Amino acid sequence: MSTPYPFTAVVGQTDLRLALLLNAVSPAVGGVLVRGEKGTAKSTAVRALSALLPAVDVVPGCRFSCAPAAPDPDCPDGPHEDSPGSARPARMVELPVGASEDRLVGALDIERALAEGVKAFEPGLLADAHRGILYVDEVNLLHDHLIDLLLDAAAMGASYVEREGVSVRHAARFLLVGTMNPEEGELRPQLLDRFGLTVEVAASREPAQRVEVVRRRLSYEDDPAGFAARWSGDESEVRARVVAARALLPQVRLSDNALLQIAATCAGFEVDGMRADIVMARTATALAAWAGRTAVLKEDVRQAALLALPHRRRRNPFDAPGLDEDKLDEILDRFPDEEPEDDPDPEPDPGTDPEPGPDGGPENPQGPDDGGGPDGGGAVPPQGGGPQDAQPPADPAEAPADSPEAPRQPSAQEDGGPEQAAVRAAEPFRTKMLSVPGLGEGAAGRRSRARTAHGRTTGAQRPRGQLTKLHLAATVHAAAPHQKARGRAGRGLVIRKDDLRQATREGREGNLVLFVVDASGSMAARQRMSAVKGAVLSLLLDAYQRRDKVGLVTFRGAAAQLALPPTSSVDAAAARLEKLPTGGRTPLGPGLLKAHEVLRIERLRDPSRRPLLVVVTDGRATSAGAVGGDPRELTARSARLLAADGVASVVVDCESGPVRLGLAGALAADLGGPAVTLDGLRADSLAGLVKDVRTAVTTPASHTTRRAA
Repeated sequence: MSTPYPFTAVVGQTDLRLALLLNAVSPAVGGVLVRGEKGTAKSTAVRALSALLPAVDVVPGCRFSCAPAAPDPDCPDGPHEDSPGSARPARMVELPVGASEDRLVGALDIERALAEGVKAFEPGLLADAHRGILYVDEVNLLHDHLIDLLLDAAAMGASYVEREGVSVRHAARFLLVGTMNPEEGELRPQLLDRFGLTVEVAASREPAQRVEVVRRRLSYEDDPAGFAARWSGDESEVRARVVAARALLPQVRLSDNALLQIAATCAGFEVDGMRADIVMARTATALAAWAGRTAVLKEDVRQAALLALPHRRRRNPFDAPGLDEDKLDEILDRFPDEEPEDDPDPEPDPGTDPEPGPDGGPENPQGPDDGGGPDGGGAVPPQGGGPQDAQPPADPAEAPADSPEAPRQPSAQEDGGPEQAAVRAAEPFRTKMLSVPGLGEGAAGRRSRARTAHGRTTGAQRPRGQLTKLHLAATVHAAAPHQKARGRAGRGLVIRKDDLRQATREGREGNLVLFVVDASGSMAARQRMSAVKGAVLSLLLDAYQRRDKVGLVTFRGAAAQLALPPTSSVDAAAARLEKLPTGGRTPLGPGLLKAHEVLRIERLRDPSRRPLLVVVTDGRATSAGAVGGDPRELTARSARLLAADGVASVVVDCESGPVRLGLAGALAADLGGPAVTLDGLRADSLAGLVKDVRTAVTTPASHTTRRAA
């Protein structure tokens, strides 16, 4: 087993370390969600936490980690006799993103059940994590069915397994810790609320801090055991402080004044439900215990709000998480300060970093000075910061004009007109579902029909590889005719490998929704472009809810541009859409060709994910760009190319005014999909669109008819 990186050797990341330690002091806080860019020591800090947790007493031989003093009466390995128990280190169990349901909750031993007629249960990761830490890296990429199981276990403190006539229940109380990169997609609100605290991390922009990160990482890689030994003293101090804070926690007094501060803060930020109040109360008491106090002060309530509220006050998927600290101070200033009780040895503020010791290490358990983690860099606080903290622009279009990253903008002559400033999107609305016809086999989602690991059972087949979902009736039916020949004597069936049948199930998949948005001068009327952006934003919201990947292609002037490569981060697409400028000619054909190129590349990367093309335009084509030729003919050829590849398409017709040319309808005919107006995109007027998409794509002969017409 490799030597883990010491927790106290992580440079900086003050909020991250504090949130993890508060959960170590009081597991009732409810876990931590760590959000941030790659390479910021998220995983390293979490994996190092388990070494700081006190050992747990367990019943010897119990696979479900029952406590000797209070064993679970429903434990599958019980009932347990009175025993002194044995101590073991607290576990940190990692849940892989691609784990199966059986691996998470446990599985029945099907072979023993069929051959011996016994009900044998093999525990899963939830049983292993009981009274420990369940860590999910890239938690935002976890499949929905696993998220549902996590939600159930976190809410009830137990895991229920019921299948094939067998019912098993066991305790599953664990500290849930997740890490994620928001660029790869967001979490479902239900799971987001299950994390007690949330922390935003980013790499430090201070050269000295980054140097310290590299120095420590290289030292660790050269001699992991020696590096860990140098930090063993600091690790022991933090471990002892966690034990002391746990012992002090029951004595911490949460006054009525502190409770009023908590309630006023949650009400002032309009958080949903009462879980935020409860989590803030538990966090504030843990902060007081960590500081060695028995009274909760206003500073504890303030720090608890900064950790417990940012992820709970979001109103839609595109709102950036965060908390207005000025508003927070204004709310708390309404309440008078309480006099702190006299503490014999007050601990330093856990939110600040001490001066480093003589050996370059920390003098107290909180850790060294600000900086980054071993896998990339430290965090600067989410608020504040000076010029050195400025992030480079996320969008190349925002880079300075003389920057090498800045894309070349076409001149007014090349563009066919001056660029106009971006306009805000209109209020989004609810759309009806657009789906890809046929039966796919893509990643689990909520859009199109697909063969999935979860869903309703539709039949059985011989397993193509490892058996994952047994179809019990089909297996028994296949084995029954051979029992006499196999010499069956007992009550169990004689099963051979050839008898096993895999259950086939049908559910929903997520798709790649590629938006091709017209940003030319014909769309530049401010009210019109605002309505267009509102419609695309509404479709993005729908894609977020249905767990799709999205991409954004825009065209204007003389060329088309891939504004956002296909990604699971719908937030990023919304941000690019908001900044989209308009003006110039309409290179509709190059826009469709760019979409074809993007889909071709994505088909190689992820062949099982089916695409849905959404073209938002009025259908005018006034430029062929660098391709040359007649713009309208190029547009028709490009559309037929996409139709020949079987790409399901929808054209959102943005044409307005009393005189309509019907060009978007002609484009839809070439694409082999329906055309719908902006008004018709709303849920209450989109009844036949899904049927039209299915009919158009599943009858390729209609393409020839339209072209002939």
